[in-house]
Amino acid sequence: MILKRLPDTELTVMKALWDSGAHTSRAQLEQALAPFGWASNTVNTYLARLTDKGFVAAERQGKSNLYSPLVSREDYLAYDSRRVVEGLYGSPRNFVAALAQDGLEQGELEELQALLRQLERGEKP
Repeated sequence: MILKRLPDTELTVMKALWDSGAHTSRAQLEQALAPFGWASNTVNTYLARLTDKGFVAAERQGKSNLYSPLVSREDYLAYDSRRVVEGLYGSPRNFVAALAQDGLEQGELEELQALLRQLERGEKP
């Protein structure tokens, strides 16, 4: 599957689904999304779009659907982070250089160095 960047509203629905886990009912999602004040039809529209895009699977159970994420939070964040870094900065090096211009604290530098050592060993962060 080729990932595409999601609009903020669809990403909000995905976050609620990632937090809820597989086999989540629309009622559960509506409850998780209640602070946004979206109508039931709005949530349904976003779920349909996410299903069409291949981000969500809908499984019929009785008269309703259960929704499961087909793309993990980690995979999407890795894709989106890479896209943002390349789009705005051109490379990870330029991104870190931009951070450094604003001034990194010693602790932040040590965390970055530890992360780089971990990646050099082939370990996942």
